[in-house]
Amino acid sequence: MLKANKKKICIVVSSLGKGGAERSSGLLSQMLYNNGYDVHVVSVLNDIEFPFKGELLNLGEFKDLNDTSYGRWQRLRILKAYLKTHNFDYIIDNRTRIGFVKEYLISQFIFNPKKTIYCIRSYKTANYINPNRFFGRLLYANAYKIVGVSKAIAEHVKTVYKFKNVTSIYNPIIFEEHCTKSEKQKNYILFFGRLDDEVKNISLLIEAYSKSELPKHHVNLKILGEGKDLEKLKNQVETLKLDSNVEFLGYNPNPSGFVKSALFTVLTSRYEGFPRSILESLALGTPVISVDCKSGPDEIINHEFNGMLVENHNPEALAKAMTKLFVDKDLYLQCKQNSKASVAQFSEVEIVKQWQSILN
Repeated sequence: MLKANKKKICIVVSSLGKGGAERSSGLLSQMLYNNGYDVHVVSVLNDIEFPFKGELLNLGEFKDLNDTSYGRWQRLRILKAYLKTHNFDYIIDNRTRIGFVKEYLISQFIFNPKKTIYCIRSYKTANYINPNRFFGRLLYANAYKIVGVSKAIAEHVKTVYKFKNVTSIYNPIIFEEHCTKSEKQKNYILFFGRLDDEVKNISLLIEAYSKSELPKHHVNLKILGEGKDLEKLKNQVETLKLDSNVEFLGYNPNPSGFVKSALFTVLTSRYEGFPRSILESLALGTPVISVDCKSGPDEIINHEFNGMLVENHNPEALAKAMTKLFVDKDLYLQCKQNSKASVAQFSEVEIVKQWQSILN
């Protein structure tokens, strides 16, 4: 039975579907609920896929019925009434926040600034805080806390906006007690995530794979995900004559089986926040090769200990790292053996303590 007199927390999300930030929001609701908080989740979009705990207000259902200007105004009124009725101790805003007028109304008249925690889930901070310093400070300088999901994000925001209310709390990882069944074939490397080349730069991964020695050793590349650049990436594979080596598997909300059975996973993003794919891979005992983008990889990966960090936008360096991690069996075994223990600091138990320190 949950504790009595628990604090009421409202987590506001863009949605609970598809992305790593959305999955992390669902995990945050579970963590806080499991630790005695009265949790409510408000979703802007009607996309509820990932597990969560607490009461749900799905504003996306109202959006689907009426997405006119009047409908948007009505949804703001519903949200304001909901917050007033429940009188939350804290609001944790995980949304992307773009558009000054809309965000000014929300931050000053819908939310109570002194009870609001704004999360920044990407190093592309303009998606979360107005890039104009004056407007950014006007919106969020009086917020209770601003939480970056990596130390690099928190430092960047402090430097740019001169905020005094910034801290960092990592995304948690849930270790699976009963691991998902592995796939049979193990002679492959894996990318899993959104097929958005402007962010994830999967074309760099495909180019580097073609330059590595993996194809000639019959180590295939599996790409797990969906997105706007699927056809573009398929065309690149065809141009490089890698049709028999690269497999597009579509979207899978629970990729654990593929991750666990991969030799290693690869991340090639132009920028990140605190990438779940790296955490999930290492927690399943699978090493990671990642480009050293801002932000997150260098706060998770210890080079040649649990994976490899590679200069970004350098296909030759990435190809060399792929070949080395496959050919150098001692290095590979060392990285694999260190994988799970290396992410223990990001466990639910450790991360919830940090949330409790600002919520209590």
